[in-house]
Amino acid sequence: ARASILKAGGECLTFDKLAMRSPLGKGTVLLRGPVKARQAERHFGRAPGVPHSTTAPHVRAKGRKFEKARGKRSSRGYKA
Repeated sequence: ARASILKAGGECLTFDKLAMRSPLGKGTVLLRGPVKARQAERHFGRAPGVPHSTTAPHVRAKGRKFEKARGKRSSRGYKA
C-alpha cells in the first residue's frame, strides 16, 4: 500500500508526525488493512461440504489420504 500511495504523489506518516502537522486531522485520510485477511478466516462460515460453501475444512495434512474424496465415498466422511 505504501508504494502505491507514494507513486500517486501521497505520503505516509506515523501518528505522532500526523499529530504534529495537523492536530485536528483536517485534510487527512486514515487507511487500515483488511480485517478478514487472516488465514483462520478461511475456516469460518458455512460448513465445508455443504452446497455453495467455500469454507476450507480443518485438515491434518494435504496429502492423498486426507479429505480428497469427501462426498464421493463413505469412507471419507459421507457419500452423496
